[in-house]
Amino acid sequence: MNYRELDVWKRSMNLSIAIYQNLSGLRNFGFKDQITRSSLSVPSNIAEGYGRGTNKELMRFLYIAKGSCNELETQIIIGTEDWLHN
Repeated sequence: MNYRELDVWKRSMNLSIAIYQNLSGLRNFGFKDQITRSSLSVPSNIAEGYGRGTNKELMRFLYIAKGSCNELETQIIIGTEDWLHN
């Protein structure tokens, strides 16, 4: 199996692409850079871990990807200010 066949990789790619598309006009370049980098980290770490060739390395990079997901979620919450209402 190739990492491109993994549902989690496909979904994280779609999310990263959507973030790039939706933030294309954002003027807050610092925030835009941070959120796009964290969204890129998710599929990139999945691919890198898979490419390392061992289960141990794959698990390590999946945990890194999970951390990037949490980072991205936090940035989305801050960007939408939903945390003020919860």
